[in-house]
Amino acid sequence: MTNASNRSHAAPEVTPASHVRPSLLGKMNERQVFQVIQRHGPASRAELTRATGISAPTVSKAVASLLESGLLEEEDAPAPLRGRPAKQLRLASKASQVLALVIDAEKCCLAAAGLHGELDEQRVHRFATPGTYEALIETAVEQAQAFADKRGLRTLGMGISLPGLLDYRDRRSVLSPNLPLTNNHTIGPDLEDRLGMECIVLQESHSLCLAEQYYGNAQGLDNFGIVDIGAGIGLGLMTGGRLLTGACGLAGEIGHITVEPEGLPCGCGNRGCLETVSSISAVSKALSKQLGRSITNEEAVAAVIDGTIDAREIVAKMNLYLGIGIGVLLNVMNPSTLFIHSPLHAADRKLFDAMVEQVRLHSLGPNFAQANIKIAQGTKKQGAIAGILRHLTNTLVPELAAASMQNEQ
Repeated sequence: MTNASNRSHAAPEVTPASHVRPSLLGKMNERQVFQVIQRHGPASRAELTRATGISAPTVSKAVASLLESGLLEEEDAPAPLRGRPAKQLRLASKASQVLALVIDAEKCCLAAAGLHGELDEQRVHRFATPGTYEALIETAVEQAQAFADKRGLRTLGMGISLPGLLDYRDRRSVLSPNLPLTNNHTIGPDLEDRLGMECIVLQESHSLCLAEQYYGNAQGLDNFGIVDIGAGIGLGLMTGGRLLTGACGLAGEIGHITVEPEGLPCGCGNRGCLETVSSISAVSKALSKQLGRSITNEEAVAAVIDGTIDAREIVAKMNLYLGIGIGVLLNVMNPSTLFIHSPLHAADRKLFDAMVEQVRLHSLGPNFAQANIKIAQGTKKQGAIAGILRHLTNTLVPELAAASMQNEQ
């Protein structure tokens, strides 16, 4: 089994283009062809030749390899007025699929999609998050096998969105305050052993970055951030087209900035972290206390949106501290575009605008003035799909090696 973490974190050994092995050049050509179709949609061999600048015989050879690997498939193009219709190459969707597993504090889901990434709700299975790690693995395996065993479909791998601190070096969940059952476990390798397919794990904020870049409003952007407001609060940053993960993948834990030193205990072991006052979990706990009964995060969101519970004071506090935390982010990182992934703020424009006003009050004027703050469109399911697709692309030629070779040429 290929070790994805070693491939993505070890510095690639780059060989000058004039000394590159023919097999590596062939993989480079395959990557170029695959990425053109990823970015621009179906294309004929002639169109791929023009788009890549690669010779027609070389494009045909790259296409043949991509068809054999299950990454592309061929279809008939609409009949032209003259001449023969050219065959169109597209990302595989009829014969191949990828899986996406989203793990969250209360609910999980497993979805299947073609390599175009489009999700069909009929191919999404949701289930309550099991109470133990062993039960989580068993349920995920059962759900994944139900999709993988579908006759006639080739499953190329699975992307996994996981909350908490994830050490990318050994693919281990280091600390998940909202889902402690995953602590010190390696869910990617464990599922690989059971399923016999590559399983790529992404910290959930990083998966949202990829979702926005592949399918949302960050298409074409190389520098942006996403604040994820859910069971906890996370931050994903894309800089120069690459995820900012830190030394080992632990960057972006904005939710554990202390905002109330004598505040509520946090699952991380500290007190008064940002997510104890501004996450969806914080809202549901405050509403549960107000109601005298326990409600879920999903029920809390619905109650606030519907107005069935007076939550004005609770959401005002939520926004105040979000303004402080995001204000710090603007001052320190100076992102030009910042997406907010939050079911509450996405559903209520007034709530979103009130949060942005708090950001303005708690950040430096020039930093706020140039920051474009908007609602995220991507989902964690899409992020998990984008994660496995990015991995499949990098199996052709790792990203850093590809860039270095292009510079040499």
